[in-house]
Amino acid sequence: MAGKDNLTAVLYGIEDMRLEQRPIPVPKDHQVLLKMESVGICGSDVHYLVSGRIGPFIVEKPMIIGHEASGTVLQVGKNVTSLKPGDRVAIEPGVGCRTCSFCKEGDYHLCADMIFCATPPVDGNLSRYYVHDADFCFKYDES
Repeated sequence: MAGKDNLTAVLYGIEDMRLEQRPIPVPKDHQVLLKMESVGICGSDVHYLVSGRIGPFIVEKPMIIGHEASGTVLQVGKNVTSLKPGDRVAIEPGVGCRTCSFCKEGDYHLCADMIFCATPPVDGNLSRYYVHDADFCFKYDES
């Protein structure tokens, strides 16, 4: 891996965004480590920066922004069989519980227990390296 440079965009509060080094994360058994290639700035990122909140979601501690992203797989957790190092993936930023009726029917976006990148208290992925659940990373062909 390319050293220890994991420059990351961290929102501390209203109008308080900082670039700082963070540790390179280690993937769990069901996750992949990604070298981030592209991360878009969404209106929600700007809203958190300007207002510190969106509805009930309030930035109360430093949070990494960014969730519209793609990257290259660098490392896979021991239970990951769908991806391998070198694969280019688009990231689905909303991860459902996988067990409720919505998730089982393919409507994970309706899951009451969904966690979503860059929605307090969950960190986003505007960094050089990021880990994400492999089953919410979608391989794409560059042709």
